[in-house]
Amino acid sequence: MLLHGCVGKQNLSLKSLRVGMNNWPGYAIALYAKEAGIFKKRGLNVELVRFNNQQDNIRASLRGSLDASFVPLWEAMQVDPGNDRPAYLMAVDISSGSDGIVAGPKVKSIADLRGKTVGAKLGTVTHLILLEALKSQNLQPSDIKIKDISNDTAVQQLKEGQIDAAVVWEPLLSQTATAIKGKIIFTTKDVDSLVIDGLATRSSFVAQHEAELTQFILAWFDTIHAVETKPNEVFESVARQLGQTKESFMQDYSGLKKGDIAMNKRMFEGRLESAKRQIIQLLKADSRHRQIIREDIDINDRPLKAAIELWKP
Repeated sequence: MLLHGCVGKQNLSLKSLRVGMNNWPGYAIALYAKEAGIFKKRGLNVELVRFNNQQDNIRASLRGSLDASFVPLWEAMQVDPGNDRPAYLMAVDISSGSDGIVAGPKVKSIADLRGKTVGAKLGTVTHLILLEALKSQNLQPSDIKIKDISNDTAVQQLKEGQIDAAVVWEPLLSQTATAIKGKIIFTTKDVDSLVIDGLATRSSFVAQHEAELTQFILAWFDTIHAVETKPNEVFESVARQLGQTKESFMQDYSGLKKGDIAMNKRMFEGRLESAKRQIIQLLKADSRHRQIIREDIDINDRPLKAAIELWKP
C-alpha cells in the first residue's frame, strides 16, 4: 500500500523520517508539503530539522542522527569519511541565476579578475561558483586571490574597497551591485551549473528504507505539481513560515530550475555523474579548500525510478 501512495485506513501507522534542511528556497517548499499534509497522504510523518551549516546537516545523516538531508551535491562530496558512503537520491533544484559574482565598477568581466581578490568562503558553494566561473573563461584558480570570508563580510569588504569582487546569492547579489554602482559579472544562469541541490543520505539507509524514500520522492513530485498548478498557495505558505513576503520568496525561487520529473531524468541519466567528475576536477585544481573529496559518493536512482513509475498528477 505504501508503494502506491495509499494511506487507506485511518489507523495505518505513518512511517517516520527526519530530514535536515536550511532555508534555501529550493528546499523550503518542503515546508508547504508538511503544512498541506502531502507527506501524510504518502504515508509519512516527516520531521524537518533546520540547520545553518550544511556540513553539519549532511554529517548528521551520515552518522545516523537524521534519515536524509537536503544538501548541494558539492557538500555531500565533502562530508567527513566514516563507515558509510553518502548516497544522492534526487535533484530538487539547480541554481540558474540565484548565485553569482558581483564586482566593483572597475571590473567589467570574469576575465578582469586576473590578479584581483575575490571574497568567497573556501570549501563552500560560493567557492564552487567562483571555480566554475573561472573555468568558463579559461582562467586558473591561481590567477586570482581568494579571501576566505563569509557572504556578509565579503559584501562589506567589497563596499569598503578591500576586495575587488564577491560571490553571493540573491537578493544580496543584486542589492550589492546597486549599492556599489558595480556589476554582476557572472551568474549560474551563464553555465550548466554544478550548483545542484538534492536529497542525500547514507547508502545503508537506502538499502533498508527504500520504500519510505520512494514515498518521500512521490511527495516531492506532488509538491512540485502544486508549485506548477497553485503557486500562490504554495508561496504564501512557505513565505509565512519563513517570515518573508510572498513576493520576496517568489523572487528568490525564480532563480532556480525546479526539480521535477524531467529534470531528475536528465540528472540520473548521466548529468550527475558528469557533475561529480567536474566537481572533483575543480576541487583538485584548487587545494586551498583543504577538504577531503568523497569520490565514493553513490548516485543511487532506485527510489527515484520507482517514484517516477508510480507518480500520477
